[in-house]
Amino acid sequence: MASLEELRSTRIEKIKKLEKAGMPAYPIEIERDYTLNILNKSFEKFNEDDYVTIAARIIAIRGGGAIIFVVLSDGTDEFQAVLKKDELEDSLFILFKDTIDLGDFIQFNGKLFITNRGQKSLLVKSWKIAGKTLLPMPEKWAGISDVDEIYRKRYLDLMSNLDSFNRFKLRSKIIKGIRAFFDDREFIEIETPILQNQAGGAMAKTFNTHHNDLDIDMVLRISLELDNKMIMAGGYNRIYEIGKNFRNEGSDPTHIQEFTMIEWYAAYETLEKNMDWTEELLKHLAKDIIGKTKYKILDCNNNEIIVDFDKKWERVDFSELLIRNAKLDIKKATIDDIKSKAIEFGIDNDELKKKSKANLLDFIYKKSSRNKIIDPTFVMNYPGELKPLAQQNLDGTARVTQLVIAGAEITNQYAELVNPLKQRELLEIQSIARDNGDDEAMEVDERFLTAMEHGMPPMTGFGMGIDRLIMILTEQNNLRDIIFFPITKKKE
Repeated sequence: MASLEELRSTRIEKIKKLEKAGMPAYPIEIERDYTLNILNKSFEKFNEDDYVTIAARIIAIRGGGAIIFVVLSDGTDEFQAVLKKDELEDSLFILFKDTIDLGDFIQFNGKLFITNRGQKSLLVKSWKIAGKTLLPMPEKWAGISDVDEIYRKRYLDLMSNLDSFNRFKLRSKIIKGIRAFFDDREFIEIETPILQNQAGGAMAKTFNTHHNDLDIDMVLRISLELDNKMIMAGGYNRIYEIGKNFRNEGSDPTHIQEFTMIEWYAAYETLEKNMDWTEELLKHLAKDIIGKTKYKILDCNNNEIIVDFDKKWERVDFSELLIRNAKLDIKKATIDDIKSKAIEFGIDNDELKKKSKANLLDFIYKKSSRNKIIDPTFVMNYPGELKPLAQQNLDGTARVTQLVIAGAEITNQYAELVNPLKQRELLEIQSIARDNGDDEAMEVDERFLTAMEHGMPPMTGFGMGIDRLIMILTEQNNLRDIIFFPITKKKE
């Protein structure tokens, strides 16, 4: 079998042959009357004498004597073209056989007809190259077996794997559906900076960089929250943003360091309204965009489970789950009880020393309860220390909820804290925890507090990992399979 370098050299020689025949391998302009999708749908409307020009990529060639059958794809559909020696100039027929390969882009002009086997086709009267490829396509049926190679060269996966090609089209439809949902409710879409002076809005490790011109250290944002809330202080009633966040943390099938979020904020609305909208949005995406309500995925133990969006969406307290699954009553438990329970669920000794009471409870919840939640469930009233940007209840919990599906956190939803005095107090507690070694704890952000002191309206807010949702709606078990180019190690 020829090496890639040998194949490449052969194709370069074919470029020379094309150019010698007066046909540039990379022409400045290409004609096309219709996409292949429109051509297929409108086929019966054409007369037998109508000439049609199409342009697409060659994905299959068969035959080779006096007749050649070519399958084309332009990303909208596939279509067959037929080259017959007695219907095409000899020089063009021979040039096609001598220079054209799978993967090349081509322009065909001819008449439409139906073959004896009933195949809609184009009888080619003339052709020209639209773009010569130097390297081959992957074998269509085998595709690419190296997973890392799929992630590094997604374009090869898209060429050879129709499921993958269609999955990313679904991703686009889902995001369009999300935008339309909020546009219809008179939200305005905004954009805020990715490069920031100070991280905020979540508990996470940052990617750090330096701004050479201003000579200041900066970070990639970990959340959209603080800038969004500051914009709300300016007087807007409803806003949303879809954008990238970056968290310099571990990887697994449901975690990746660069991910897409949506956050929205609505003034004068309640957390209960927030949950109603969330259920309405996700059911709409499942039923109307994807077209079904039940989805098959694998749980954390690689067992197949079915997520049903049509079932009743339960609303359950964080504390109730710990009583049910960890036999721990957080309203009565001492710090020693909580540490003992965390050890029981396998916490590392170093982590045990560093984590606060609330973070220990969160660890126990994730180990004992979260993975048991399959169908969409709102988990409410988390420990207040974990949610310092939310309204605080008198019992030490926060007015928040998370939507959990198939053991993964899909949303964070708050009755937003707008009291600047309480907000400063909570951020100062976080800052002390950070000084004591908790590098995920938040810092005091004076810019944010100043905006809050100018006045923020009562509001509710929402943050959702779009990638995790798409993973469920496309029935994938790894975030990397619904992201075009997930982060991978550089290939040696």
